[in-house]
Amino acid sequence: MTQPGGAGENEPAVDAATDEAAAAAEAEQAPAAEAVDDPQVAELTEALQRERAQFVNFRRRSAEEFAQAASSGRQKLVDKLLPILDDLDRAREHGDLVDGPLKAFADKLGEVLAGEQLVKFGEPGDAFDPELHEAIQNDATGSDLVLGLVYRAGYRLGDKVIRHAMVTVTDAAPSDAPTAGDA
Repeated sequence: MTQPGGAGENEPAVDAATDEAAAAAEAEQAPAAEAVDDPQVAELTEALQRERAQFVNFRRRSAEEFAQAASSGRQKLVDKLLPILDDLDRAREHGDLVDGPLKAFADKLGEVLAGEQLVKFGEPGDAFDPELHEAIQNDATGSDLVLGLVYRAGYRLGDKVIRHAMVTVTDAAPSDAPTAGDA
């Protein structure tokens, strides 16, 4: 004997609800099963599935093409701005960008291009990498190569190198710090 309000009174209601849901699912599947037996419905269903797949592929290709076009446009614009960046670098080296409106312009342009993932590379003393640097003179005698003079900075847009740094190559300066084998 179960107590009033206990789990025993709710069990028949739960079973009835489950049976009704199962019966409704079977009723929905029965016409679908009969419809699939009709060859014309099966053919139209297959055609609809093919069209949906083609549309999904079209959307994916369109999104990829749009991203590539945007990337290409960004690179073309940055390519046109590189000579301006070179002129600003030369002005900075000569002290013309210490203060004033030209300094503010150069700083803002640098911030905008950094926001577009433009990264400058190629500083004196950096390790030489032939994939990133174009060596126009080699003054090195050893195997530990570093950048000497940097005639033109290199730039990377995202992960892609858009201009190699034009540099001279020299030997790394010997370090004054003792190594682990010297102690």
